Amino acid sequence: MPTLSPQVLEGLKAAAGDGGWLEDADAKAPYLTDERDLYHGDAALVLRPRTAAQVAEIVKICAENGVGIVPQGGNTGYCGGSVPDQSGLEIVLSMSRMNTIREVDAVNNTLIAEAGCVLADIQAAAGDAGRLFPLSLAAEGSCQIGGNLSTNAGGVQVLRYGNARDLVLGLEVVLADGRILEGLRGLRKDNTGYDLKQLFLGAEGTLGIITAAVLKLYPRPADVATVFCAVAGARGATAMLSRLRGATGDGVTTFEYLNRACLDLVLEHIDATRDPFQARHGDYALIELSSGREAAEAALAGAIEAGEALDAVIAESGRQADELWRLRETIPEAQKHAGGSIKHDVSVPVSKIPEFLEAAEEKSLQIIPGSRLVTFGHIGDGNIHYNLSPAPDGDARAFPGDAEKLCPAIHDIAVGLGGSFSAEHGIGVLKKQELEKYKSGVELDLMRLIKRTLDPKGIMNPGKVVTGSD
Repeated sequence: MPTLSPQVLEGLKAAAGDGGWLEDADAKAPYLTDERDLYHGDAALVLRPRTAAQVAEIVKICAENGVGIVPQGGNTGYCGGSVPDQSGLEIVLSMSRMNTIREVDAVNNTLIAEAGCVLADIQAAAGDAGRLFPLSLAAEGSCQIGGNLSTNAGGVQVLRYGNARDLVLGLEVVLADGRILEGLRGLRKDNTGYDLKQLFLGAEGTLGIITAAVLKLYPRPADVATVFCAVAGARGATAMLSRLRGATGDGVTTFEYLNRACLDLVLEHIDATRDPFQARHGDYALIELSSGREAAEAALAGAIEAGEALDAVIAESGRQADELWRLRETIPEAQKHAGGSIKHDVSVPVSKIPEFLEAAEEKSLQIIPGSRLVTFGHIGDGNIHYNLSPAPDGDARAFPGDAEKLCPAIHDIAVGLGGSFSAEHGIGVLKKQELEKYKSGVELDLMRLIKRTLDPKGIMNPGKVVTGSD
């Protein structure tokens, strides 16, 4: 089996500095598989540099010797984008030790964070300065900002604040030849040519390695109302969303959707959870409004009168708000307990959500009769996590095998409605074929051209997203 030469290995170790490398199989193991245990690889080394200069030196050595580099943050992704192949000839570049928040500027509303900073720590640092960093997602206690930016993470507050790429003012990036792009400028107006940072946001480490970023901060909402509603299906939910945005001056921060199957799974598998309502309903929405409780109550009354909402609970305390959020945030965990699952991360225009769900349900039950539809997501920005679990008496072990038949059909429905087959989880390895299927020839040609130009030796996260020769 081919291996990297001792000279290359020793050079990489030296570049990573004291304590900056792992070579033992047991020590490397957590870095060689993904969050869902779907992808398994091998690596000659796991390198953990502390500085951008060390990253640059590592990249130079890899470029000179044709060694593939797999950048890795918190390794919480779903598409295999941060896992090496099985050759043992690539290295994993973990950003976990580059975890310094370099600056918080409350007047400029900016924060400079290194790529290995955990998202929750950035949120806390912003909070300590009386500010809000609005990127928020279930893995925020372990995911790292470099990975968030490299996958253009979404989360629960996209409706008001945008995706990860919308929260970035500047980047520091190590290029494929080892040069450092110094772009840590906290400017909201900088009209001086191409906006180069956008090339690396959402590129999954295939064009360069993000080592630090200037992030946008916002004032903390003075009064947030958290609401859990029973809604009249997806059509009631989308009509209610439109009503609330208009009634509150666009004060809707979050509008999350979940069907009854989600709630049933959470109540069955997650401790310390309870149904907010005495009656069972088919569909629910979890909403955050920054317009205050009085405006929230008035808007909800209008939605109930119009038949869009069937019942509603407004949190009376932070603890109650946390309890309501727990019903939404623990859905993936509950689904794991239920056994095998088939997952789709799609988006469609908000106005098309009811049509998508109706068509997807018909197709799902046609292909996999009796399956449990576990549908939830960020309905405010059109992102639906359309998942299936086996029926309570079904075969959980065989169930994921049906994904080959179902996933193309669900993606066809989403794309046919003007949507996307990947809303916020990226491409990685999992969705490369879909990229080839759904992207136009012009789009693919441009992506390959950019890849060849910025990474001519093909060493940056090889085999992920797109290659220069595809």
